Amino acid sequence: MALYSVNTTSRRLTGEQRREQLLAVAASLFSDHGYRSTTMDDVAEAAGVTKPLLYQHFSSKKALYLEIVDAVAHRVLAAISEATARANGPREQVEFAILAYYILVVEDQASFQLLYDRDHGDDEELGRAVRRVETALISAVDPLINAGLEPDHRKFLAAGMVGMAEGASLAWIESRRGATPFASAKERRAEAERLARRLSIMMWAGLRSVQAD
Repeated sequence: MALYSVNTTSRRLTGEQRREQLLAVAASLFSDHGYRSTTMDDVAEAAGVTKPLLYQHFSSKKALYLEIVDAVAHRVLAAISEATARANGPREQVEFAILAYYILVVEDQASFQLLYDRDHGDDEELGRAVRRVETALISAVDPLINAGLEPDHRKFLAAGMVGMAEGASLAWIESRRGATPFASAKERRAEAERLARRLSIMMWAGLRSVQAD
């Protein structure tokens, strides 16, 4: 998902560019105000478009939210797959996977906060969409665990690693509220590397101590 400012004006964009803009604006609003408090009117106003134009791209607020969740999931899974394919050995697989994840988190904090948000309340469809992302991440991490464990115990550890990454991401995103934005791509990359290095060291230390009973 391309990143656009919430204050982007209604300049002439291609249909695909406009759709990407609307997704980014909606992700920012959902992140700042929550799913339930954000309306389609809010999204249209922040994007600088008319409400009918917004509905040309998305049939409802739920459809908009689901597409954001789906887009984030695809980006994360693709990044992890590409990163681990370049790794030499289990430790690099863990390190590269965590770094790929945090590069995306730092670049697009709003979408990741939305992904982990539970503001959609009792809406089962939205809840299932988020759980599908978590399940997909667990399935992606599972093969990285090489400790001679039974499949169900390996999945158990994979779920723990995903939960750790998610919890740490939310804590970091919350700590960045109101902070001065990073000045450059170099600074964002350095921050992602710092976060990934610290978390992967902790994860790897734990994985090394796990052995089959």
